[in-house]
Amino acid sequence: MREVYDEIATHFAKTRAYPWPEVEAFLADRSDVAVGLDIGCGNGRHSALLAEIADTVLALDVSRELLLEASQRMDRDGWDAELLCGDAATLPFRENTVDLAVYVATLHHLPDREHRIRSLSEIARVLTADGCALVSAWSTAHDRFEDSDEGFDTTVEWTLPGGETVDRFYHIYAPSEFEADLEASDLSVVETYVSSGNCYAEVRS
Repeated sequence: MREVYDEIATHFAKTRAYPWPEVEAFLADRSDVAVGLDIGCGNGRHSALLAEIADTVLALDVSRELLLEASQRMDRDGWDAELLCGDAATLPFRENTVDLAVYVATLHHLPDREHRIRSLSEIARVLTADGCALVSAWSTAHDRFEDSDEGFDTTVEWTLPGGETVDRFYHIYAPSEFEADLEASDLSVVETYVSSGNCYAEVRS
């Protein structure tokens, strides 16, 4: 996935101008956050929201080219974050250091259930005792798929401006499977729901 997103980063970033409404709603009434974390930050559209409420924002992505896009967006729009290249399944942070985290549109790119559950447990490890996070992944309820009670692996093409297509790996979650992976991790689940074809969960450590 690192190579894929490095290749498509510039075009991908242009199509991701606005934050998701679900993320805006999750962050809406929060303030006075010491450390916010955006896992799979991409071009930084959600990191910018965190920067409005957090003293320090950590923005992590596996793609260096997407981090470059985030850096350019940050300079243009005047917000601040520490940009870090890293793996969602092995977060480069100490325990109990993050007060608020956003982990959207990334979990489904991890290659197998072991890595996905490990990444969820990593969130639990880095969250403070009072910390919370929003997690999302593509769902079988998405309108591009047939609704199913079982999740599955697939590839989804990204078409570059010249017509070249690049395959991106996805694990498409059935909502019950998403809940099972959350339960198998070290996270405590506050709420799960499906919105705009994605599984969501608000979680705590």
